[in-house]
Amino acid sequence: MENEARIMTLRDYLRVVFRHKAVVITSFITVMVTVALGIMYKTPNYKAVVTMLVSGAKPVESPYYRDLSAMSNLSLPLTQSEIVRSDPVMEMTVKALGLWQKPLDYECRFASPLKSALVKLEAKSTKAKMERLPEDQQKAYAFRMALEDLRNNVKVEPVRDTNLFTITATDFSAMGSAIIANAVSRAYVVFDLQQQAAELQLKYGEKHPAALQLQESIEKMEKNLTGVPLPNIEAIGPASVKVMEQASIPLEPSGPSHKIIGILALFMASFLSVMLAFVFEYADQTFKDPADIEDFLNVPCLGFIPKKAKVENYRDLADQIYLILRDRGAKTSLFCGALADEGVTTTLANVGQYFAQAAGCRTLLIDANLRRPFLHSRFNLPETEGLADVICGKISLDKSIKKAGNNLDVIVAGKTSLNPVTLLSSHVMADILKEAKNRYDLVLVDSPALNEFRDALIIGPYLDTVTLVINERKTRRQVVKAAIAPFERSKTNVIGALLNKRTFPIPKGIYHRV
Repeated sequence: MENEARIMTLRDYLRVVFRHKAVVITSFITVMVTVALGIMYKTPNYKAVVTMLVSGAKPVESPYYRDLSAMSNLSLPLTQSEIVRSDPVMEMTVKALGLWQKPLDYECRFASPLKSALVKLEAKSTKAKMERLPEDQQKAYAFRMALEDLRNNVKVEPVRDTNLFTITATDFSAMGSAIIANAVSRAYVVFDLQQQAAELQLKYGEKHPAALQLQESIEKMEKNLTGVPLPNIEAIGPASVKVMEQASIPLEPSGPSHKIIGILALFMASFLSVMLAFVFEYADQTFKDPADIEDFLNVPCLGFIPKKAKVENYRDLADQIYLILRDRGAKTSLFCGALADEGVTTTLANVGQYFAQAAGCRTLLIDANLRRPFLHSRFNLPETEGLADVICGKISLDKSIKKAGNNLDVIVAGKTSLNPVTLLSSHVMADILKEAKNRYDLVLVDSPALNEFRDALIIGPYLDTVTLVINERKTRRQVVKAAIAPFERSKTNVIGALLNKRTFPIPKGIYHRV
């Protein structure tokens, strides 16, 4: 049975999800909150693009422009990227647009309240740092910050297999991104013209007509560094690098929309939470349903007791145990669990009461748990004059038997300072059980946990059968397997196990529809 694969049904899958609903809900909320915070933390930004052409055409030869057509597709974009993002071009743009005068909390105009609070804190810290500097250094510091910010928000990329490349500017404002992209591209053109003018002046002098014409073009282009759109003819310019397409105002922020991110996060959170539920289910090696008992222990499942047990639950269990005992001609059974607090005593007491009252069987309950007796508390009986006293010869068996109800008698554990193993392994214990079997229709014996003490293994062979009590999601399967192995080796008759404190994770409304 252990090696047979169980066919999973929809109920089985739902049971896993609902059993680990805390994991599912926690992971789902964690993912969704994390994504929501990420969306709130990231301020939407816009990207504007300018397309440039490197023609290499110029009025005079120089090493700076020589053999541009022969440059590899790799070196050309790298060269342009470095030039566009160089200090001369960036400084020209910062000065033309007055970016160094931009407020330190400029992002707050576009950010969420969460991000605004963080931006204001950072701005306050930066302002405090700047106020400690002399006034002239404050301006230099602000200018340098603006320059580095601009450099970080400008990206240069080649257009494959062409002499074209693009300049992409990013800003929190759609209009601002277009203005910056246009200003940077024109600053690059001005820088190119300045290089040509410098070469012409060195070769022909400042009064040369070509040098004067270039200087006039530079002054005209410098007036257009505001970034506002120009007629295409004016925007192209006379330099060896030309503006082929000016930046237009972007209509939407860059990146996926918040709605798409939310939908993807919803699917991912659902998938991850369900997967985690199955991971926890696979990692959990305890008994979770009656089928686990039959699959792993290879013994019948006698039934289950719900966490919130009712009288009818013990009635069904008692009927099942009674039928098995009758079919096997057995009258005695040892109730035990692998670990402490499995609910063995409570189960034994309720089953015994049903046998005595409902089935009319003369039933005797014996508390053989001499280490931590509890059966006397269940029936409000005195703890003295019990099993230990009979074994030690202090009292007779008849005197130890206490009335607990109609057809129901109890022998409590009693008190002793001797080792319980010594007492239970004596021939007197065997005689007591034999005498009890002769007097009663059914004899049920309570014992300590198998995994902690050897007591149950000692008295198990004296009894006809052994009944295991296993708590759902408490006792690991390997622990129970190892605990009952001595019973198997000694040929003790383990009639089965019952699952105690069973839960039903699937809501009734769903359970009856799947």
